[in-house]
Amino acid sequence: PDSARFQLDSERLRRSLEDFLQRENVLAAIGHSEPKLSGIRASVEEKIGERLARKARGDVDTLLGGLGGPPLLVLFASDNGNAEETARRVARQGRRRGLDVRCMGMDEFDVEELPFEKTVVVSVSTAGQGEIPTNGREFLKALQAASINLNATQFAVFGLGDSHYWPRAEDAIFYNKPARDIDRKLSELGGARLVDVGLGDDQDADGWETGFADFEQRLWAALNIDVVAGAGVEEEAPGRTDEENKVISNFLRGSISQAIADTSCGYVDEWDGKLLKFHGTYMQDDRDLRAERMSRGEEKAFSFMIRVRLPGGVATPAQWLAMDKLADEYGNQTMKITTRQTFQLHGVLKRNLRETMRGINRGLMDTIAACGDVNRNVVASANPLQAHLQPEVVQLATDISRHLLPSTSAYHEIWLDDKMVAGSAEQTSPVADYEPLYGPAYLPRKYKIAIAIPPENDVDVVAYDLGFIAILDAEQQNILGYNVMIGGGMGMTHNNRKTYPRLATCLGYVPKDKAIAVSEKVMLVQRDHGDRTNRKHARLKYTVDDYGMDWWRQQVEARLGFAFEAERPYKFTHNGDRYGWVKSTPGLNNFTMFVQNGRVANFPDGKPVKSALAELARVHTGNFRLTCNAHLIVADVKDEDVPKISALLARHGLDNLDYSALRLHSMACAALPTCGLAMAESERYLPSLIDLLDKIIDEAGLRQNAIVIRMTGCPNGCARPYNAEIAFVGKAPGAYNLYLGGSHSGERLNKIYRETVTEEQILEVLAPIIKQYAVERMEDEHFGDFVIRAGIIKETRAGKDFHEV
Repeated sequence: PDSARFQLDSERLRRSLEDFLQRENVLAAIGHSEPKLSGIRASVEEKIGERLARKARGDVDTLLGGLGGPPLLVLFASDNGNAEETARRVARQGRRRGLDVRCMGMDEFDVEELPFEKTVVVSVSTAGQGEIPTNGREFLKALQAASINLNATQFAVFGLGDSHYWPRAEDAIFYNKPARDIDRKLSELGGARLVDVGLGDDQDADGWETGFADFEQRLWAALNIDVVAGAGVEEEAPGRTDEENKVISNFLRGSISQAIADTSCGYVDEWDGKLLKFHGTYMQDDRDLRAERMSRGEEKAFSFMIRVRLPGGVATPAQWLAMDKLADEYGNQTMKITTRQTFQLHGVLKRNLRETMRGINRGLMDTIAACGDVNRNVVASANPLQAHLQPEVVQLATDISRHLLPSTSAYHEIWLDDKMVAGSAEQTSPVADYEPLYGPAYLPRKYKIAIAIPPENDVDVVAYDLGFIAILDAEQQNILGYNVMIGGGMGMTHNNRKTYPRLATCLGYVPKDKAIAVSEKVMLVQRDHGDRTNRKHARLKYTVDDYGMDWWRQQVEARLGFAFEAERPYKFTHNGDRYGWVKSTPGLNNFTMFVQNGRVANFPDGKPVKSALAELARVHTGNFRLTCNAHLIVADVKDEDVPKISALLARHGLDNLDYSALRLHSMACAALPTCGLAMAESERYLPSLIDLLDKIIDEAGLRQNAIVIRMTGCPNGCARPYNAEIAFVGKAPGAYNLYLGGSHSGERLNKIYRETVTEEQILEVLAPIIKQYAVERMEDEHFGDFVIRAGIIKETRAGKDFHEV
């Protein structure tokens, strides 16, 4: 009977459904026809079809949302995850109130569909000079050009920024500019503002949390929707901390095997991504391509960086060739010599991860513990002037690395089918696994170890969690023991004074046969007492400052069963590399070559560095040594082979050391386009900046005077900027904080001299200081010492004093 027929009570629902069905008919007609169109017209038709399909899907979502609960759309644009976190908090609270919530990145949403949304909440962080993050650029561009009517839409906007990020008064307009721009435009289009724009400020005691708490309270009060008992519970993803993720991972397995087998996408989820670091690989994406791909509705250009565990930085020619081949077959056709004496491959696609790992293993190397909350690659002095001592420190680095290696068999199960070729992870039963040193939660954060031989500090030994400084006999021919240094570390966060770089301080001296035991016991104290609640405070340097050196000495000695002896005297004079040919031991020679920022590639300017080094590896009978300054030593060249190797190097221009001493002492991290943390360029920019600085250096007559200069794209410090004489730390695209006053030997911190400077300002600021140094320096006085003596910058020794100006 007619009275029993289903009827739509809402005229709006009826019209939406009719429109939806009509558009489906149009799409069907498009899909089943084969029009004869040019490529351009076909592309236009495809875009129209995609738009109609998106609109149809949107109407279905609107229809279903109306039948479920009041709709709420939450959009975010976020570079570092904070804006996304606030958006997801709003989404969770919305679900608890019975709302039908959708939460997504801005660029995933079509601006033209805003009029169909009843309530919209936007959370956006600030990137650079008042710019919107990359995953919101297309949305903002479309919004600014839109002529839509938002009379039926209510909105609220929250922004995250730093009121002191740009120090000049006239730059105040950049503070939370994206949030204020979006808020203003939504209002101009007729939207009803629920609450005034919320502003989260990094300068507040709790950072952006302070402003967000106020915004969230005002938002729910304006919406006047109470929490509904039981609502949204099943939709909320369970919270998980990094510590919980490690514990429940079944000793670093997680769901990695399933994730890398999934060919439907190029990425892994957040939690498997964190576990992959323990296996020596990071998920990244090409940030140069982000905006373009997202505008086309494609996923980011995901790939993976793979880092090798290479204690002491020693590689055979066969291992070099293995890495060269893998870079071509599975990477981006380049290799990176890192600032921690090992290889990195970039651009490895997820589907090629397993075969790349196997290729590394076939080269008798592995990647386990190259990253993650464990002991990382152990580095050792590569100075060719002390070649007679290097076998011993390389062996110590290898022994420490092996001793502190995670015992889980997960690495071999996931990557190598449990067929071990290289490495030494202890195999347990197929069912049970264990970690006798680490336990199921591993360490609070990474743990880095370096070994130095005075007077060379080519490893920057006091920049590490644990450093061993070799103490030699009177003839400088034998190592007697080591001064043990703890508490170094470079990473910090801009404008967060609770975070800071720190240089290691001395626990005391031990005979050399005790070094491995010391490396273990120091690590165990950090395992048991390091901060596991706040990862920004979890490095060993903070545990040292929290408890003090006396407490640390007592803790380590109690575990060792013997006491440290008093620190023994030593002196560092240099922390760069020794370039060119050096006679090492009788009958053998080393050549140290300059590899700009460690990048091994066939460069577009015609310099085939990568191919040339592969050719060298095919004829070299010695070893290669990777340095902590990201350069390369062709080691152990026999006397009779020197002419042949010299000719090969000359043929390819690899013997060219006619650079300024400034360039030879420069170093930069990888940064853009692959590093997800980079705020500015580094590796791709520092060479051109040095071109400009070299003109000032030449005019001042300082071309042969070494000045340690370093650059990073973010404040995490991978290129160890905070003990350099001149350092640039990325803050925004094209803008850097400028630091001065580190020591030439790497034993003193620098301090901020100018905030947020551009290239023009860098040259304007440094030119007079460099010229003053040229005129007023004392004999053999290094630049870092001069700027302190001249009163240009304040001397800084302790990490806690780093931010004091």
